[in-house]
Amino acid sequence: MPNELKARVCQAIDELSPEILDVARKIHARPELAFEEHYAADLLCGVLERHGLAPERGAYDLETSFRCDIGSEGPVVAILSEYDALPELGHACGHNLIAAMGLGAALGLAKVGGLPGRVRYLGTPAEEHGAGKAVMVERGAFGGVDAAMMVHPATADLEAMPALAFTGVKAIFRGRAAHASVAPDRGINALDACVSAYQNVAQLRQHIAPFERIHGIVTYGGAAPNVVPERSEAEYFIRAKSESALAALVARVKTCLEAGAMGAGATVELEWWGQSYLDLRSNDSLAKRYRANAEALGRSFFEVSDIPPGLAGSTDMGNVSYVTPSIHPTVAIGVGDIPIHTACFAHCAASETGEQATIDAAKAMAMTTIDFFTDSDLRAAVARDFLTGAGSL
Repeated sequence: MPNELKARVCQAIDELSPEILDVARKIHARPELAFEEHYAADLLCGVLERHGLAPERGAYDLETSFRCDIGSEGPVVAILSEYDALPELGHACGHNLIAAMGLGAALGLAKVGGLPGRVRYLGTPAEEHGAGKAVMVERGAFGGVDAAMMVHPATADLEAMPALAFTGVKAIFRGRAAHASVAPDRGINALDACVSAYQNVAQLRQHIAPFERIHGIVTYGGAAPNVVPERSEAEYFIRAKSESALAALVARVKTCLEAGAMGAGATVELEWWGQSYLDLRSNDSLAKRYRANAEALGRSFFEVSDIPPGLAGSTDMGNVSYVTPSIHPTVAIGVGDIPIHTACFAHCAASETGEQATIDAAKAMAMTTIDFFTDSDLRAAVARDFLTGAGSL
């Protein structure tokens, strides 16, 4: 029975592939930033509606999220789509493909019909900046969900992706304006405060753990060279191995920023993100089943144990993984060592290789969902892994 269902769902996804890939291309051509993904969310919901499904738009009080329930009884698997982009670089993280992968898996399963389980297809905004999934977790999006999955474009197929806990802060330094030549002694230079704080953080980075990261930019430095800047702003991202390690590193960064302001005689206001990203707890049993299904489609995997130390990003899928068994494998969309968050990777997200990876990932997620529905031993193993943390990187 499972093999027959898998064959049917793969056939359905093949038949849907022109529509699925059209969605990927359209979202790629119209990149939208976090919580502004109105075009992408509307496009995805429109496709669902054309196929007789009834998505709830603006689910969980987020304008650019949605929820679409498929099936009426049995265990629940959540399949997730992301679709936000990066400033200036567009879909340099391949979220247009993530959107299409989730759509393909959900539609394929809906076309098969009569499955012994339910799909909760979720549109999840603001992965790049704002932790949309963390907000959705708090608002009950994953209540009653037995497993959750999504696939991320990368330069290699991985059954699990290392991901660090992460938060961000905006630092607003305030001084006092003055004419920089006529009366410099009457000014308090907010840019000096910002630069001193930046140097403090740069020195701190020599003395942090291998899996800790701090990176920042100055986003505003003043209005004119002949005016002592009364305001300067910077933004920092902070990452660590776990939530507790992140809290400790945040305290050290805070001291660096405050010291920069103090040294220049300025003040600083710190605006911390409302939601932090948690580290990702990949479910070992579910990830291995996904890998087996993807390999049956011809995908070739890079071993997680061979990933270079320290190579890790962050994702709000980590927050999901703390409330329900979750996987976040990756799928290769390009050749060679092309880093994500670059213009080259954005090109890969619109390539034929990327599109083939999209169809393969949609099929592998749909097949893994069928396994979860039909294999009680797998469900039990997934539940055990969740309780013990097996597979966490």
